Amino acid sequence: MKKPRAAAETKPEPARATDGDVEAIVNGTHGDPFAVLGIQQADSGFVERCFIPHAETATAHTLEGKACGELELRHAAGFFEGKLSIRKRQPIKLHARNAGGEWWITDPYSFGPVLGPMDDYFIGEGSHLRLFDKLGAHLVSHEGVKGVHFAVWAPNALRVSVVGEFNDWDGRRHPMRLRQDTGIWEIFIPGIGPGRPYKFELIGAHGVRLPLKADPFAFRSELRPATASVTDAPPAHQWGDDKHRAYWKSADHRREPISIYEVHAGSWQRRDDGSFLSWDEMADRLIPYVAETGFTHIEFLPISEHPYDPSWGYQTTGLYAPSARFGDPDGFARFVDGAHRAGIGVILDWVPAHFPVDEHGLAHFDGTALYEHADPRKGFHPDWNTAIYNFGRREVVSFLVNNALFWAEKYHVDGLRVDAVASMLYLDYSRKEGEWIPNEFGGRENLESVRFLQKMNASVYGAHPGVMTIAEESTSWPKVSQPVHEGGLGFGFKWNMGFMHDTLEYLSKEPVHRKHHHNEITFGLTYAFSENFVLPLSHDEVVHGKGTLLAKMAGDDWQKFATLRAYYAFMWGYPGKKLLFMGQEFAQRREWSEARALDWDLLDFAPHRGVKQLVRDLNYLYRSRPALHARDCEPEGFEWLVVDDAANSVFAWLRKAPGGAPMAVISNFTPVARENYSLPLPKDGKWREIFNTDALDYGGSGKGNGGMVSAQRVEGGGAVAMLLLPPLATIMLELVAD
Repeated sequence: MKKPRAAAETKPEPARATDGDVEAIVNGTHGDPFAVLGIQQADSGFVERCFIPHAETATAHTLEGKACGELELRHAAGFFEGKLSIRKRQPIKLHARNAGGEWWITDPYSFGPVLGPMDDYFIGEGSHLRLFDKLGAHLVSHEGVKGVHFAVWAPNALRVSVVGEFNDWDGRRHPMRLRQDTGIWEIFIPGIGPGRPYKFELIGAHGVRLPLKADPFAFRSELRPATASVTDAPPAHQWGDDKHRAYWKSADHRREPISIYEVHAGSWQRRDDGSFLSWDEMADRLIPYVAETGFTHIEFLPISEHPYDPSWGYQTTGLYAPSARFGDPDGFARFVDGAHRAGIGVILDWVPAHFPVDEHGLAHFDGTALYEHADPRKGFHPDWNTAIYNFGRREVVSFLVNNALFWAEKYHVDGLRVDAVASMLYLDYSRKEGEWIPNEFGGRENLESVRFLQKMNASVYGAHPGVMTIAEESTSWPKVSQPVHEGGLGFGFKWNMGFMHDTLEYLSKEPVHRKHHHNEITFGLTYAFSENFVLPLSHDEVVHGKGTLLAKMAGDDWQKFATLRAYYAFMWGYPGKKLLFMGQEFAQRREWSEARALDWDLLDFAPHRGVKQLVRDLNYLYRSRPALHARDCEPEGFEWLVVDDAANSVFAWLRKAPGGAPMAVISNFTPVARENYSLPLPKDGKWREIFNTDALDYGGSGKGNGGMVSAQRVEGGGAVAMLLLPPLATIMLELVAD
């Protein structure tokens, strides 16, 4: 007798999602949506589960359009489930209907992950140097379908979703897959392309829905006051700057002429209606202006995305996105390329010292102190009311180091000027006793920050040897611009804040009093070669009630102009690279404000045109004479000629370098012309007066030495020339070859 089939042997129904899973998906609380949604194995076949709000019916289809399953409505909110008639796992298209119409969706949960085990390994190790190719939003073709891959680090979140207008900003629609080893969430969303605003919706560790977050790796952002990130294709610009990059890659930056024009992109010039110039408009105006004025580099105050105009960009919330204020990211690429083709480098202010706490930014990103320190003694900056990056966390260091590499690679920038380095180096910076935590050795040095800066510099110079890094560091921290392998921080250059402070303090005094402050000028040469210095007359000196450089000079208007011209030539003759903030090249009178353009109408007046002509001539002289630049950072390029003439407030030194004639720089910082002034020189013969800030063309009185002086040999070696030193002026003499 044939044995009857047991009940257990009857053909089973396809596996159904539990009621709990369905409720969690519909409510947006499921921690692992990829375990429920999409194609799931069910006995010997597959089932499809999907969540389509507002749909009343749904059917499954292959990518080719072949129907492969009727789906049952399991929950009125739009949860569907049903068996598929396919033999292998593949992406699925869903046809949804309701009383209002029908639409197609390619199911994101029917795709496998984009990131792989090697990504997990290098990301987890903190050694991934191409995070910007993996995290953020990337337009890709995945498993034969075009769409956007999103990935974000949020290890303590219970759920992370991508939201945008493409899903009605509904966090239930696209919850992401968690990669447990790294804390990175990812999802591929098919069918969307560039130009789509998005954010991340996160539920924190305690089950609280957080304010929507912009993408830390967003390559493009909305224009403020909107704060969403925007999907974007990689820059498609066809670069034509090979010669420029090859030159700087093989150059020793310390021995090159570097004269930097510091620019705030939003206020250099504006359109007639007061709105910002686009990058293309800026390229048409700024690049020719800088080329004509003779500067070698443009340095922009931060141009990465930031919500608040008066922060000047220093409170950045989008480190990977050029600000939407000036157009799309490709526009910035075109600007950099145009500058390079004109022989001009582009340096960016880079801001790892500021951590703004805007709710759409990195602050408490996944509900915890993820990028910042939890303890306010390490994580709160009292000067700026901002947070501080946790430089002891490898993922944070990797985020920042990758950002430095990103600007060098994707936008071909020539340098990064790192803001507020001193605030990063000291645990007690702007803090009182008891408000900070000593390091592991009981000291005040922030050793985690030191290691971060060293890693950043080593990574940038290792991957992009043509790029320079510059530290704004205002203390006597040793070896800021020495290599990491020699115990230094690894920067290429350091701002010489002492030069700026001492010279401006000296020149603000009435000339009659300067003889009592002579050492404020001479002292700087005792340390001038301890670092590779940039001499900065930056934006910081012309804001917050400090006036302008012209206003800082002592005396009446004629004396102010004369002193400023003498000061510029003094600075261009002083060892170190040069930096001048925009507007100071024509002696801006009004203090700078980010809310308006510079006062270009001042160039209608001769004294201002004279200063601009002087700066132009100084730049061309500096660039054409090796003596003035080729040993800017080495003591053999400098020699005092007159160091102790306090009574006359005269300073004189020699600049020299292989391959060029020596040059003497002489400054007279009194309004008295010095006739028959005895100047010691290293060699007898003819010395051409190649620069004189008192020239009529610059607005001076026209006093000088007729273009040439003769130095007579003296007993014991050397020579002496008798000069006329014009009032409040700097002159330069160049030895004429025999």
